[in-house]
Amino acid sequence: MKILKIGVCLMAAALLCGCNPLMSASLNNLKAAVVGPDEVEVTPAEVAGVNYPQLKLTTPSGSGVLALVREREDLQFWVASGKQVLLLRDGLAVRSIGLGLEGDLDGTRLADNSPFKRGLHQVPDGFTTRRWIDLYKGQEVGVIVNSRFTRRATETLTILDKDYAVLRVDEQIDAPAIGLSATNRYWVDPRDGFIVQSEQQLTSQLRVKLVQLTPDRRHLP
Repeated sequence: MKILKIGVCLMAAALLCGCNPLMSASLNNLKAAVVGPDEVEVTPAEVAGVNYPQLKLTTPSGSGVLALVREREDLQFWVASGKQVLLLRDGLAVRSIGLGLEGDLDGTRLADNSPFKRGLHQVPDGFTTRRWIDLYKGQEVGVIVNSRFTRRATETLTILDKDYAVLRVDEQIDAPAIGLSATNRYWVDPRDGFIVQSEQQLTSQLRVKLVQLTPDRRHLP
């Protein structure tokens, strides 16, 4: 069933590549890992011309635009025209396909008390929890990731010439089994916890920056 659902997303990616020059340019940037790709630039008009919610993804390999093509309850399937796929659950990246040169994040299981389920705008300062991740390469399955949240100040983000007042929340993560220690950052809507922008460490080698280009279009039409 998982393979079938991912296959649907890949078919959607192929359609996006055929009809949208912006998505095709994003693919080229994401593939240009060796030469150090240019940052992909998008305009409000280009984003408005695509009938899908979109986000900008930046990785160590490059940057590109992904479109939301499928939702299953709280799980969202975002794809690029080059068949790269990113799955988000309540704004947290829980699986990636085709993004990590040294291997992708193959799966994530959240604890029952995960603050992502309630919205990070409600997380108490100093709150601790954990999640479990699987890595695509190697035998790392069920790796424990400990996390501690810190509430920061309210900031203003400018996305496509529009300002958003957001609350910044930092998450210190630690996975001793794979030697991973990093700080994730989330900029959230203080009204409902929607993550407008984030910087997330998915594996030891793969860090991503996600910017919601259409925060007012949060779901499929």
